Amino acid sequence: MPPRGPYEKGKARRAEILSAAVEVIAQHGYSKATVKELAEAVGISQNGLLHYFGSKDALFAEILRHQDQVATAQVTPETRDFTDELVDLILSVVTAETQSPGMAQLTLRMTGEATEQSHLAHEFFKDRYEAIRRVVETAVTQKKEKGQIGTDVDASAIAALVFASWDGLRIQWMYDNSIDVRAHMEYLLRGLGLTAGPEDSPLIP
Repeated sequence: MPPRGPYEKGKARRAEILSAAVEVIAQHGYSKATVKELAEAVGISQNGLLHYFGSKDALFAEILRHQDQVATAQVTPETRDFTDELVDLILSVVTAETQSPGMAQLTLRMTGEATEQSHLAHEFFKDRYEAIRRVVETAVTQKKEKGQIGTDVDASAIAALVFASWDGLRIQWMYDNSIDVRAHMEYLLRGLGLTAGPEDSPLIP
């Protein structure tokens, strides 16, 4: 087949827009990331920007999807045993989010709006929640098998509680940035029997 020039050019342009949008949001916050602001950052008209994504919401959903694709490639249970890195992984993501409030605002805003089944990002966020719970549940199950955590723990419940706490702490932090989200998450994980590093002491002799 001959090279699909226009398609590849459009794909590259979309990637350029996504990169610029991430930078604008990170530097100026979610509320300042208007279609006008984003279009100017890339050097195209507002209509030109919407031509590639259809709407502002579609653009933002694509930004989050792109970010998740990069992260998922690193933590997919089928391709990597990250049992001993679970806590460090969670805490590193929490730290990254608090260093980029704009992206955290975007995530929370779209998460709330996408609860409606008709929302264009509904299925994306549904799959996102399931994927993150699966990552945590898989790691906790492996920790049980290795004797690093009690055999009576419910891996599914821990996965749901970790994500729920993460979301809740982010919302509180948006109203009061003196809240140490990382420290609170670390406290929760420790209470659930999850500690950082590969040197976890086995609970089963």
